[in-house]
Amino acid sequence: MSEDRCLLLSPEAPYPIRTGGAMRTAALLEYLRQRYTVDAIFFAQPGETDPRERMPSGCVAQSITIRLPFHGRGFWERARRNAGRWARGVPPLNDRFGGFGREIEGFARERRWSLGVVEHSWCAGYADILRPHCGRLVLNLHNVESELHARCAKTEPAATRWLHRRFAHEARVLETALLPRYDLVLATSERDRDLARALAPGSTVESYPNTVPARRIPASEKRMQIVFSGNLEYHPNRSGVAWFAREVWPTVRGRFPDCEWVLVGRNPEAVRTLVEGERVRLTGEVEDAMAEIAPSMVAVAPLLSGSGTRIKILEAWSAGVPVVSTPVGAEGLPSGGVLLAEKSGDFTDAISRLLDSAALRAEVGETGRLIFNQKFTWQAGWAVLESLRV
Repeated sequence: MSEDRCLLLSPEAPYPIRTGGAMRTAALLEYLRQRYTVDAIFFAQPGETDPRERMPSGCVAQSITIRLPFHGRGFWERARRNAGRWARGVPPLNDRFGGFGREIEGFARERRWSLGVVEHSWCAGYADILRPHCGRLVLNLHNVESELHARCAKTEPAATRWLHRRFAHEARVLETALLPRYDLVLATSERDRDLARALAPGSTVESYPNTVPARRIPASEKRMQIVFSGNLEYHPNRSGVAWFAREVWPTVRGRFPDCEWVLVGRNPEAVRTLVEGERVRLTGEVEDAMAEIAPSMVAVAPLLSGSGTRIKILEAWSAGVPVVSTPVGAEGLPSGGVLLAEKSGDFTDAISRLLDSAALRAEVGETGRLIFNQKFTWQAGWAVLESLRV
């Protein structure tokens, strides 16, 4: 066995950092490459550039990319797939990334690693294939998928709630069975750690936070704008944006006619019809989200469902921008740097207070920046991994 070699299996490419999931994987990869020679198994969507071509030089040594089959993105194509998943009792992403055992075993054959790291519970089922080849196995949980689906079942449109209820049950069954197969499971917060321990008693679950690279705040003039950042196709983001557009934005727009709402992130077409109107700007995917966030007066996280902790809040904190969030949106994060509001009227009032008061914006923004620098930089996360002997 090589004592300084590890394997990373990731269904989501860490680079370029386009999503919160990619950010968490990239942070862990950067830690691993400082201590191990890293081999990797990646997945790629049809037509996508091979993830290995987008990696920083020297990130990984030996690697393969598994190409996923084509999946149509139209409504009826998605409906047929999800109906089949419902019938078979397989959550969507476990289905999407399942069935590649032969390719993974082929890469692992004749190889040994002192450490194997699997990203996301979607690929947790490959533990039995990897176990003979890895001294230790670690599962990096980005979300507790059963909770994610259970919450979506309460907030998504009625037509899809029954799907989420079914997927929540099946995800819970998988989590209970699969988490104990790992020597260590990493959860994004103490709350998710406790939830995972309750789902799979006897499993070793510890908290390793989501983190963002520390950097100077870009020099920019503040604009009369509020910002939301994230993958806009991700259903908790989409439902949160829909609620904000319907219940909050019209009143904010009425009180502050010059205010612009900026939505930063991939797949803007997923919400375009929900947010059409004056003073709304969809940037699409950007090279530097912080450059779009930093000029804003306020960042919003109006999430009604989800799991894990929100990179969008950490990015706002890193830029010194105050945040208004629902309790679900700020779950698992320390208090301070965020004004919490659950009802639409309270959310509107919190935004208004910040837009009206430079002093309050500075106070809340500086508190968030301090929390970020203390607990949520990559270096702070690496210290946690070091204490866990990853």
